[in-house]
Amino acid sequence: MTQPQPAKPKNEFMSWLVAILFGIVISFICREFLFSPLIVKGASMMPTYENQDVIIVSKISEINRFDQVVFEAPYEDEYYIKRVIGLPGDTVEMKEDILLINNEEYEESYVNRDNDNPFQKRVTENFTLEEITGYDTVPKGYLFVLGDNRLRSSDSRHFGLIPVESVLGESKIRIYPLSGIKLFNSNKE
Repeated sequence: MTQPQPAKPKNEFMSWLVAILFGIVISFICREFLFSPLIVKGASMMPTYENQDVIIVSKISEINRFDQVVFEAPYEDEYYIKRVIGLPGDTVEMKEDILLINNEEYEESYVNRDNDNPFQKRVTENFTLEEITGYDTVPKGYLFVLGDNRLRSSDSRHFGLIPVESVLGESKIRIYPLSGIKLFNSNKE
């Protein structure tokens, strides 16, 4: 009867090396094509996200109205996170702090309405899409986005429409801080 031979150190090392390389390749593929972790910077999306929150961005999600998307900033070498308000073909208007999309009113429960200024009656100024962008509807291949903290957000009111091709993906889950872990699965969260 033969006894099993102990693994040779060289074979064991190669086995570990292959497993580690395989893990690196799989994690690279996931990060490049499926999802990516990002750190939120700033206060433009409060109260939905706080500064330094860590989120997971899905790169394969279909983008819908009210999704929170991460995209390449128009004038900086970084990413912004904002909420999709207007999709291609939509009209967008803000009138007396009421959002109108295609002439239908939408309640924005996610908007930060805290305001220290007693003279500030509304958090979003009146505008129409045409006044801001020159288009009466959102053109094909573009999105109109706004931050949840309207008084402190640089968004489509300032830099115009964003190309769909600049979108990295949709925020799906907040993983840090641990006490604030949240899965974003509803279009209006």
